[in-house]
Amino acid sequence: MVFVTGGTGLLGTHVLLELLSRGKDVRALKRSSSDLEQVQSVFKFYLKDRADEEFKKISWVEGDLMDITTLQEGIQGCEEVYHCAALVSFKKRDFQKMWQINKIGTANVVNVCLGENVRHLCYISSTAAIGKDPHAEFQTEGHKWKKEKKTSNYSITKYSAEMEVWRGIEEGLKAVILNPCVILGPGNWNESSISIFKVVKKGLKFYTPGMNAFVDARDVATIAAELTERGITGERYLIVAENKYFKEVFEIIASAFGVKAPSIEVKPWMASLAWRIEGILRVLFGRKQNITKETANSAMSITKFSNEKILDELNFQFIPIKDAVDNAVRYFESTYMKN
Repeated sequence: MVFVTGGTGLLGTHVLLELLSRGKDVRALKRSSSDLEQVQSVFKFYLKDRADEEFKKISWVEGDLMDITTLQEGIQGCEEVYHCAALVSFKKRDFQKMWQINKIGTANVVNVCLGENVRHLCYISSTAAIGKDPHAEFQTEGHKWKKEKKTSNYSITKYSAEMEVWRGIEEGLKAVILNPCVILGPGNWNESSISIFKVVKKGLKFYTPGMNAFVDARDVATIAAELTERGITGERYLIVAENKYFKEVFEIIASAFGVKAPSIEVKPWMASLAWRIEGILRVLFGRKQNITKETANSAMSITKFSNEKILDELNFQFIPIKDAVDNAVRYFESTYMKN
C-alpha cells in the first residue's frame, strides 16, 4: 500500500496514474473541498474506457496536512509515501498559510512516517528550493541555498520543508527529494503553472525575455516512482526536461492551439509598473492580483537548471517540451472547448 498527498493536483493526479499502472494499492489524501471530477477527467483522457475502473481502485482519505490523526490513519500500513501536497503562491499575504501547509505540513508527514515505520518517503519539492550561483551557467543540486532580498516566500517555505525531510533522514527515515521545475500537463487550467495555456489561448500579446526550465508531469511521476522503488535515500534531484525562453514556450503553445503567438517584448519598466498597478487595484477594488513583484522578477530573469544528476542516476529519456505541450493542449481542447 502507498499513500499520496496532493493527489487532486496536477502532479498528484499523474503520480496516482503512474502508481496504478505499476499495480500499486493506492490510498490518497483529499480535502473536503477537493474536486475529484478533475482527477476523473484526467484519468478519462489517458485511460479512456478503463478510467472508471482504475479510479475506483483509489482509497480516498478526507483530511489535511494539519490533521495528525487523519495522517496517521492514512499512512498506517503503507510502505511508501509520496508527499505532493503544497501551496504555491507569490503573494505576501499568503506567507503564513504557505508556512503551515508547506513547512509544518511536511514536518507532520515526516513525523508520521517515522512513527509508522514507512519504508520510503518521496518528497516533491521545487526548483525554488535550489540555491542559486550567479556565476554558474546551470544551477545544480549542490548550490547552497541562502535567503536574499529577492527570495520569495514560496522559496523560503519549500526550503524549510526540505529541512524537515533531511531531519527525518537523520532520524532514520529513508527519503528522496525531487526538485521539479515548471510542470506542464493535463489538469485544471485555471490553476498553477498550466494557467498560461488559457492565457495564450485567449490571445496573449506580450512575452517576457526570461528563461526557465520545464518538464512534463508524466516524467516527474515516473521518476518519483522509480527512485522510490529503488529505495534511493539521502539524495535530491533536479527534474528538468529543457531550459527554454518563455517566448519559445508561448510560441509552442500558441502553435498547438492555432492562435497568434505573443509578439511584444515586455521591458523591465513595464514589468515593474504592472505588478505595482495590480497591487493597487487589489487594495482599492479587491481584484485578484495575478502579477506580483516575485513573478515579475522571475519572468524577466534567465535561469537554467542542470538535469545531469538524474540522467546519470536513471539514464532517463525526458519527453520533449513540444510533446508535453501538445499532450496538454489535446486535453484542454477535449475538456474545455467541446462546444
